[in-house]
Amino acid sequence: MTHIPRALTILAVSGSLRRGSSNMEVLRAAALLAPPGIRIIPFTGLEALPHFNPDLDRTPPPLAVTTLREQVASADGLLICSPEYAHGIPGVLKNALDWLASGVEIVAKPIGVLNASPRSRHAHDSLIEVVRTLCANVVAGACIPVPLAGRHVDATSILANPELVLVVQGALAALVEAAEGRTSALLDACV
Repeated sequence: MTHIPRALTILAVSGSLRRGSSNMEVLRAAALLAPPGIRIIPFTGLEALPHFNPDLDRTPPPLAVTTLREQVASADGLLICSPEYAHGIPGVLKNALDWLASGVEIVAKPIGVLNASPRSRHAHDSLIEVVRTLCANVVAGACIPVPLAGRHVDATSILANPELVLVVQGALAALVEAAEGRTSALLDACV
């Protein structure tokens, strides 16, 4: 049986709600640098999620939670870029991950974690630990700092910097390779 190749979808999640966040700009640049056949879709529902409360995790859960879970489930991988607040993961991002803890949507899903400030190591390492605890497939080559520290940039200026382009492309290549491997294994299991 011949498989028709389909576009891979990577769900991009910024841990910052700030307009013009460098984290979102890194993800926008990644979307523009994505190779043919790879779609990078931003997750825009972070601030709509209610505070995690197991009492609300019933059938059906709140619509924002259902949307998050559906988008994670349908993605072939996730690319997260997050700031560090007080040596930790931003609360809105941790809240979203908490909503994924009781399901299977993120299990074995390839995950890349970008860090827009190489000085912010506490949250980066903590975020990797959280997604690993959720049984996601943390792709080492896609978990890297993007050296933006002290620069106010947008996606266009990232694309104009060859060093930054190489860093983002390298992370994307590692994540895409892991996502393609997972997709091929799933297709083979269905034959």
